[in-house]
Amino acid sequence: MKAYITACIEEKSLEELKKLVDVTYEPWRVKKTLYFDVEELMEQLEGQDIFITEVDDLKKEEFFEKTNVKLVISCRGDPFNVNLEAATKNNIPVLNTPLRNVDAVAELTVGLMLVLARKLHEIDRVLHSESFEVIEFEDYLDYLNQFIGFELKGKTIGIVGFGQIGTRVADRLKPFGVQFLIHDPFVPDDKIKSYGEKVELDRLMKESDIITIHVMATDENDNLINEERINMMKKNAYLINTSKGSLVDYDALHEALKEKRIAGAALDVFPMEPVDEDNEFLELDNVIVTPHVGGNTREIFARQGKMIVEDIKSWLNGEIPKHILNPEVFNKK
Repeated sequence: MKAYITACIEEKSLEELKKLVDVTYEPWRVKKTLYFDVEELMEQLEGQDIFITEVDDLKKEEFFEKTNVKLVISCRGDPFNVNLEAATKNNIPVLNTPLRNVDAVAELTVGLMLVLARKLHEIDRVLHSESFEVIEFEDYLDYLNQFIGFELKGKTIGIVGFGQIGTRVADRLKPFGVQFLIHDPFVPDDKIKSYGEKVELDRLMKESDIITIHVMATDENDNLINEERINMMKKNAYLINTSKGSLVDYDALHEALKEKRIAGAALDVFPMEPVDEDNEFLELDNVIVTPHVGGNTREIFARQGKMIVEDIKSWLNGEIPKHILNPEVFNKK
């Protein structure tokens, strides 16, 4: 049994996998190759039984009609890179690695809040710039006054989407003594009441000091935070998006930030990725731009590796893996 792996897996799990199957390990971060062409991918998978991927494109039905691969694993919580319907139609089990990055994204979100609150990004830019100079005590005072920040305690945090990540963000913020306004029509009221107040999105936009987005991207949620809602924000409010770029009207957000109609933003995701030197938000001093690093931790490689090993063991033993997305294929067999 052979496995071709383009996802990133920590060494311990990789060694465990090698005891189970013949492994070809070519992680996309090292090889710097992503497979989008069906024919190229089919050629690469010739003679392979298992394909473990993270970002390669398996959305085309043609792939599942022609491939001899017997098992596909998408190392994602939301395996949007796999055509699950086509896989099921062709009796190919698809596994994923749920919750692998929820702690990492939650921690980044809280970190961005603290950086925005204390203007650490602005301080760092000035101190690293060629214009930074302190000759007289008055110069120091000018900088000190320029970088007055605020404390999270007592502030209102608006959380849009209260699933696995939104809940973890709230758990980490509780000790700071904040208040929560939460919008998520799919979460029971009693769960939200233990954290804060469940509100409509427009009220959250109007009253929050910091707004953080943790919503699953769907066609219905496209531009959920639109121009009208951005204009509802307080002048001293901040917006954080570590979810998906499609959820926010980035043109309207850019204008609001450029005109200082809102205080600032932290953006880890964009409609067009990867981020390059032409990204217009890089021109703004009141914005933190990060290149989709919410799930970029060593612990994630370990977490998804462990899930993969356990599920492949089950599959090889003729059992239904724990993280199966289409268990009906086993009923067919």
